[in-house]
Amino acid sequence: MGSLNFKIIYRFLGITAILNGLFMFISFPFSFFNDEKEAWGILNAGIITVFIGYMLFYFNKTKNTHIHKKEGYLIVTLGWLTLTFTGMLPYLLSGAIPNLANAIFETISGYSTTGASILTDIDGTSKGILFWRSATHWIGGMGIIVLTIAILPLLGIGGMQLFMAEAPGPSADKLHPRITDTAKRLYLIYVSLTFAEFFLLKMAGMTWFDAINHAMATMSTGGFSTKTDSVAFYNGQPLIQYIIIFFMIVAGTNFVLSYYALKGKLQKVFQSEEFNYYFFGILGVTAIVAVLILFFQDPNLNTVLAHPEVYGKTESAFRHALFMVTSVVTTTGFVTADFTMWNYFATGIFFALFFTGGSAGSTSGGVKVVRHIIMLKNSFLEFKKALHPNAIIPVRYDGKSVNPQIVFNILSFFIIYMLIFILASVTLTFLGLDFMSALGASASCLGNIGPAIGSVSPVDNYHHLSDAAKYFCSFLMLIGRLELFTVLILFTPFFWSKN
Repeated sequence: MGSLNFKIIYRFLGITAILNGLFMFISFPFSFFNDEKEAWGILNAGIITVFIGYMLFYFNKTKNTHIHKKEGYLIVTLGWLTLTFTGMLPYLLSGAIPNLANAIFETISGYSTTGASILTDIDGTSKGILFWRSATHWIGGMGIIVLTIAILPLLGIGGMQLFMAEAPGPSADKLHPRITDTAKRLYLIYVSLTFAEFFLLKMAGMTWFDAINHAMATMSTGGFSTKTDSVAFYNGQPLIQYIIIFFMIVAGTNFVLSYYALKGKLQKVFQSEEFNYYFFGILGVTAIVAVLILFFQDPNLNTVLAHPEVYGKTESAFRHALFMVTSVVTTTGFVTADFTMWNYFATGIFFALFFTGGSAGSTSGGVKVVRHIIMLKNSFLEFKKALHPNAIIPVRYDGKSVNPQIVFNILSFFIIYMLIFILASVTLTFLGLDFMSALGASASCLGNIGPAIGSVSPVDNYHHLSDAAKYFCSFLMLIGRLELFTVLILFTPFFWSKN
């Protein structure tokens, strides 16, 4: 532990807290100008957070600014914890969420862009608090971009180096000397797309407040809505839902590909294996689910498609299928309908989608499509190697051979991911959930999805969980968002050894 440069760690945490506090100041006017009692709690939270951040930054000056791997792991994990423990202050000090377990759950759900909530009356929640919830999403989404571009590849975390070295876009060796420049470009894309969606949603009929909140929640693949019914509130306005679908797909796409698309280089987008599996996979599953809704609804489930009269039953089935498939695959978690009420087979399909995730280099959570591609290709190669044991056959991705170490890394990640899912499901049954709900909550929180199955279905939420279960789900959301290894390595003895 003596080799760790704690001063540089504390300075990073200070910067994190200061930026977090500034977003609280932005949230303050939304309550103040609406004469909401929560305004002063939000303002006080911002003052406290900025003060903590300034103290950490000012009193930890150091000449040694080099960050080793160990410092990197601690900065990432402690940075998210700093966001959490300062980010819950607006909820606690305003009285909007007075319970500590609830406040931590809602805060981590926001920053991890999971979108699982304990609030039961979102329509009645103050505008300042609603904006702060959406801001936690947006901050978390930006943070993931920084992790993806600047930190995780340097640490060699969980296959994210594939995004840098194998996917179309800057390679790892080209990127490192200008990480700041690359991050700035991706920030600009992130901000621009957020405002573009805000403008389109406003033009489509949303209020400006709802439009900016839904835009922030979409681009971060978060899922916090300003409505208790989520996007189902707009079931009579298909254009709004199609706009959100488009931006969910964009948010779940590798941001480097979005950069190329904005520069008019669409051929680079469709040359990406991951994008093709991701995009056409969404369309294929949507077609299956739409057919199930139209022709194979279980009469015992009392399915009702909201507002099918707008463009007809076929359009309604297609729109709800496309919206919910996209929402789950991109791990956004917005809801237009309860997929558990369509068909038991459809519910099974959506549960399987909990383990897909969006693209690497996006704001999506989950396993990520690229990992599935590599694992499947490696598995098929094993059959070929069984027939030709002396042959050296590399896994190829986007026309290039993949470093075997990356393949092993991805296989290890998936094994640990599924092991945690199984252990988490068993733990949640011990903490009071029924088996189906435990499976759903475990998969959803670990994959940063939000809605699940059982008592945490798309029309329910997590308010009924015990405090212990909420703390545990919060932990799952955190490790899922930070690619497992980033957090779990801190629990290993060799991390803290001086060697």
